[in-house]
Amino acid sequence: MLCLVLSGLLVACSSQPQLPKLSAHAVILAFGDSLTYGTGAPRGQAYPAVLAKLSGFTVVNAGVPGEVTSKGLARLPQVLEDEQPELLILCHGGNDLIRKTGEQQTAANLRAMVSLAQQQGIAVILVAVPRPTVVLSEPEFYVQIAEEFNITILSGVLPKILRKPSMKSDLIHPNNQGYQFLAKSLYELLMEANAI
Repeated sequence: MLCLVLSGLLVACSSQPQLPKLSAHAVILAFGDSLTYGTGAPRGQAYPAVLAKLSGFTVVNAGVPGEVTSKGLARLPQVLEDEQPELLILCHGGNDLIRKTGEQQTAANLRAMVSLAQQQGIAVILVAVPRPTVVLSEPEFYVQIAEEFNITILSGVLPKILRKPSMKSDLIHPNNQGYQFLAKSLYELLMEANAI
């Protein structure tokens, strides 16, 4: 009984919105830049491939190394049309932060991508990307966008990975161990949000 009460409290205290239950043959679209592509890890070790093995779902890797959010926004409509996903995992903005594009514009592009997905009935998980500094802090706009659109966010995981030399291949990319950690974190988030 106590366990039931405690689990109920944990659910009630959770600030993350629930995700729709994924259908048996759902496609998950992992969309982003080199962090999605898997730069720094051997082929087949990017987080989308690991997440596919963990979840049993088809996870499409639509990561383009070096891409900025303006290019991602231009590319996303066709990818959504081609893949017809039920869930979009959006991990973008790192190259904007590296190039100092301007956080306001980066946030606007991310908002437009989230809106585009939601207009098509696609659920979204937003992955917060840290600034490429020693502190590895995540810009506040990630949380603001998640709250604004009532979407699930994965926050604090990439900084944790990039602070551990054993989980990164260079200053801004995980290695295969880091991508495994990212995939497991996303898998746990999917379970907590009742998507799987």
